[in-house]
Amino acid sequence: MNYSLAGNLADLNTRTIYPVLLRVQDGRIASITATGQQPDPSLPFIAPGFTDAHVHIESSMLIPSEFARLAVVHGTVATVSDPHEIANVCGLAGVEYMIENGNTVPFKFNFGAPSCVPATSFETAGATLDAAAVAQLLQRPEIRYLSEMMNFPGVLHADPEVMAKIAAAKALGKPVDGHAPGLRGTDAQRYIDAGISTDHECFTAEEALDKLQRGMKVLIREGSAARNFDALAPLLHDWWPQLMFCSDDKHPDSLLLGHINQLCARAIALGVELWKVLQVACVNPVQHYGLPVGLLQPGHPADFVLLKDLRSFEVQATYINGVQVAADGRSLIASQPWHSINQFDCQPTTPADFAYPLNKWGEEENMEQVYAIEALDGQLITNKLVLPIQQLPVQQGALQASVANDLLKIVVVNRYAPAPIAKSFVRNFGLQAGAIASSVAHDSHNIVAVGVDDESLSLAVNAVIEAQGGIAAYGPAGLQIIGLPVAGLMTTADGYQVAADYTAIDAYVKQSLGCRLQSPFMTLSFMALLVIPHLKLSDRGLFDGDSFRLL
Repeated sequence: MNYSLAGNLADLNTRTIYPVLLRVQDGRIASITATGQQPDPSLPFIAPGFTDAHVHIESSMLIPSEFARLAVVHGTVATVSDPHEIANVCGLAGVEYMIENGNTVPFKFNFGAPSCVPATSFETAGATLDAAAVAQLLQRPEIRYLSEMMNFPGVLHADPEVMAKIAAAKALGKPVDGHAPGLRGTDAQRYIDAGISTDHECFTAEEALDKLQRGMKVLIREGSAARNFDALAPLLHDWWPQLMFCSDDKHPDSLLLGHINQLCARAIALGVELWKVLQVACVNPVQHYGLPVGLLQPGHPADFVLLKDLRSFEVQATYINGVQVAADGRSLIASQPWHSINQFDCQPTTPADFAYPLNKWGEEENMEQVYAIEALDGQLITNKLVLPIQQLPVQQGALQASVANDLLKIVVVNRYAPAPIAKSFVRNFGLQAGAIASSVAHDSHNIVAVGVDDESLSLAVNAVIEAQGGIAAYGPAGLQIIGLPVAGLMTTADGYQVAADYTAIDAYVKQSLGCRLQSPFMTLSFMALLVIPHLKLSDRGLFDGDSFRLL
């Protein structure tokens, strides 16, 4: 496929903008010829395509081929993708599934070898990837890095399995991604010295700066639940050589609206210099991970975007390997059928299964306080609350949720084998009625649910079980569910339809059930993520992320 097109080139080498004729031959940039001195206002602006430097495709609820269909509309040409969500459910077969499906579309997925499957020993996952399995994965050319090393205590204590995984990546010259929320000072230095090159979990500028000054690359994350852009964006002015943009976890409704291009526009609006923004959004991920993505140089793959302007970053067209994959807000990648893969062994529940006995540890226990998780909107971290027992009503010897005190019941149901249901309480979901449930529950993906009463919890959880995975909401107006038959995480359905369905169920939870969170299901999915402080719930019980132990 050979062709030429005219536009105003955003030349990152000379940091100038000028009109050019760009010639593409056999999927590569054949030549770039300047045709004038000043930008031509009648022409679009040509820039390198955008790369999401850290994302879990599974969190979009879309298989890779459908994710690509939505992402290219916003100028994204590549992702650095950690498949540890599906790996926690299906093991190596799940990673294979992502690679094979991603290869069916003209999009540059760059998968990593999941480093923490399971994420901790305090939860039940569907698979285990030991150091030997990780080393085997890293040998594959399409596996470009070791995915986020969430077990930072294992790094600091030189756990042999952890260190073997890191050593396997280093031996092949492949980067090691980090995950160390709140880690600073000498502990952060030890983590970096072990070979960890990045972190996407910084939620304050002070933490990010501490890691940047120690030589680490920091990814500015803006996803559907974790939103750290505002806190970290001021660092773009001075630290742009060490920064990248990422979404980490992005639900289909927000992916429909925009991607990395949105962060570029926001950075420009804050007064960050254009060339620094493009370096962070386009160049730094490609260079750090050694991605096969072109950067608008002769001989490079023809991966580029046409932009309406360099302020709004509205994308007019996207090209990958010279193939036009999006035009004027429309995806040119066709939807296609694909098979499912799953692991689900869970029986329907009854309301009695969700009872929280007042004398939980025996009649001799005089229970005066109760733990509760405090969810924080726009953050993955939670607070640990210890509350007087009087804040919760008691019926038939069991503690109940209190809508008045915004203390709802949260449960985690083991999806892999019969087991007792783990129960606690949570604040800030704000439900006034009903319950929500999801088999997307990082990182082991058991079923997590929040509700105002045991009946509603049982109905919502049973809907997820019957669908063999999904997100469900039950309330006075009835039940809504999106089935996720691929590992209980994704669907093979059309991405645009999934986005519409997700928008509808999200509105139902907010308007009919009263939830006040920006992204209820995304926040719900992180209530079981033990590697993020401070208090979470696994299928085995309450977990203290600071002392790294079950309570």
